[in-house]
Amino acid sequence: MDKKATWDRFYTESSRTNTFKNFEWFFGFDSVRDFIMPLLHAKSQPDALLRVLDMGCGTSALGPCIYRHSPLPVRVTCADISPIAVRLMQEHVRETAIQPHSCSSQLEFVELDCTQLDKHYDSSSLDLIVDKGTTDALLRSKEGKGKAGLVLKQCLKVLRSSGSLLQFSDEDPDARLLWLETEAQERGVMAADVGVQEVGELRGVCYYCYQVTPRPVVQQ
Repeated sequence: MDKKATWDRFYTESSRTNTFKNFEWFFGFDSVRDFIMPLLHAKSQPDALLRVLDMGCGTSALGPCIYRHSPLPVRVTCADISPIAVRLMQEHVRETAIQPHSCSSQLEFVELDCTQLDKHYDSSSLDLIVDKGTTDALLRSKEGKGKAGLVLKQCLKVLRSSGSLLQFSDEDPDARLLWLETEAQERGVMAADVGVQEVGELRGVCYYCYQVTPRPVVQQ
C-alpha cells in the first residue's frame, strides 16, 4: 500500500461506474469536524489565508468540506500520489461547483509525493496538515515504515511553529504515541509535542486523533 501503482489501480477500478462517489477511509468529515474546525479558529490571523493540506486525499470529501464549511478564509490543498485520484476530484469539484463559506477561500488538487513535501512547500508555511489513513497505510506496508517516518519529518519541516498535524487512525495509543514521540524528535534538528483524543467507535472499531505540534529546538 506504499506504492503509487497500487493506488492508481485502485482509483482506476473505482472510477469504472457512471456515478462518482467519494471514497472515505475510516469515516467522513462530519465525524472529525469538531477536531478540525476549532483548531483552524485558534490559528486564525487577520487578513491571512490559513493554509491547510489534506495529505493523501484520494477521493475523500474531507478537503472540500473544510473549504466549504470554514468561515475563516482557507487555502486547502488536497494532495495525493495518484494522478488518477487527483483528476477524479478535479472533475467532480468542477461538475458540482462547491461554494466556500468564505469568498476568499481557495481549493486545489495536486499530485504530490508526501515524502517530498519540502519540494512543494517552503519551511514553516502550513497551518494544518490532515492525515486520515495515509500514515496507517504506510505503517502497514512491508516497506512503508521508513516512508511513514520520513513523511512525519517532512510535515514538521513545512508546518509553522503554531501549526499542527492531525493523524486520524485506528491504531492504539500505546503503539502510535510511542512511534510519534520517537520519530518526531531529532536532537538539535526537530522536536514536537504529541497528544491524543478519542474520536469514537464506528462499526466496532475505536478511532483516535493524534495531534503533533512542532516545538522550538533547543540548541546545545
